[in-house]
Amino acid sequence: MLWNTQLIQKYNISGPRYTSYPTAPQFNSSISKLSLIEEMLTPSNKPLSLYFHVPYCAKLCYYCACNKVITSNYKKGDEYLELLIEEIRLKSLMLSNEREVQQLHFGGGTPTFLSVEAFKKLISYIKQEFNLLSDDKGEYSIEVDPREVSLEKLEALRELGFNRLSFGIQDFDKRVQTTINRIQSYELIDSLMQHSRQLGYHSINFDLIYGLPYQSVESFKHTLNQVIELDPDRISVFNYAHLPKRFASQRQIPEDQFPDTDTKLAILKLCIDMLTSAGYQYIGMDHFAKPKDALAQAQNKGELKRNFQGYTTHANCDLLAFGTSAISQIGNTYVQNHTATKDYRKSIENGQLAIMKGYMSNRDDQIRHKVIMSLICNFELDSSDVESEFNIVFSNYFKNELSELRKLEEDSIIELTNEPNLHIKVTDSGRLLIRCICMTFDKYLNNVISYSKVI
Repeated sequence: MLWNTQLIQKYNISGPRYTSYPTAPQFNSSISKLSLIEEMLTPSNKPLSLYFHVPYCAKLCYYCACNKVITSNYKKGDEYLELLIEEIRLKSLMLSNEREVQQLHFGGGTPTFLSVEAFKKLISYIKQEFNLLSDDKGEYSIEVDPREVSLEKLEALRELGFNRLSFGIQDFDKRVQTTINRIQSYELIDSLMQHSRQLGYHSINFDLIYGLPYQSVESFKHTLNQVIELDPDRISVFNYAHLPKRFASQRQIPEDQFPDTDTKLAILKLCIDMLTSAGYQYIGMDHFAKPKDALAQAQNKGELKRNFQGYTTHANCDLLAFGTSAISQIGNTYVQNHTATKDYRKSIENGQLAIMKGYMSNRDDQIRHKVIMSLICNFELDSSDVESEFNIVFSNYFKNELSELRKLEEDSIIELTNEPNLHIKVTDSGRLLIRCICMTFDKYLNNVISYSKVI
């Protein structure tokens, strides 16, 4: 990848992360819930991806923008478990139990807030209603707060079928950790990593964040050296988005201690240089993976896809989601659960699906989804693939967009060729700006919604 500071500064605008298209702000609360349910009931033989959102956290991390509930009352987890079980029962009635569950993911919040007994009960019920793979070949993952997981819990989760872990690291610098209220030692992570490897987890991911207060190039270099030494299979390096008007916890972060724009860019460049030199493949956006990891292999084969959990290796799955704020994607239909726990609880206790809003993609949405996902996953697009699937003439359909693309071509962000079909290829300099390229095809963009910067 080529680093071009001038281009990055020019195109470092705000925009969606495109875990879906249309993106979540387009979901509509006035849409007929009956229509959404009818779409979900459409028979299909597609395999499934299941997502479970656990909103509870014992401690507040000031930077966090996730849907969460802060409590030290662990009985809340047991109460929430019963709601999840009832939602499983309701949704399992809509689908064939023969459809394979190729992916299972627990996110939050803090999924490991739940007790081992709660996990045993929940997984048992999931197995009862859905076709979980028993050969350890599915991608069954869970997000882990290192402060909220014991060695015994890691062992129990592995025995229950989880084979992938994602540790929230953020930064190893003590001053940064104290400022964002996320204190966890290198020694703790090292111990958890060694134990996870011994237990046979297939893949371990680290989440890092740059742009936090008191970070410098030198301090983050030290963190990266420690990360490389711990040797995770995947690494995500997220740009911190400071939106205190939307997320109250972020108001506790001292705004006068943020690194300036030049320092943030220097930290990102450092991440790319150090991680690629250490043998990691740059996947896209903010993701890196070892060449033998399934994520890198899928990208090399042109099979990488993207959904609400980020990049994924399982392309042809319907996503069925459970818990507060969770978003399902069944075919071309999106359905989001209530974000407030009280509203979610009320619906489930009344024997109803906890639908807050949704969206049914029209033909134009589907065409643009194809284009955006091809670009963001594989950094190229052959127009003939879109033309044959949707029976359109690409150059006519996207006449206005092609005019914008030529401006990107002039800046060497993309290359356009026309032999024998129009082909869009993202250059090495353009890879970091992939969100800007995708935005060209997004007809819903406006200045009302606040997004994070693309870099």
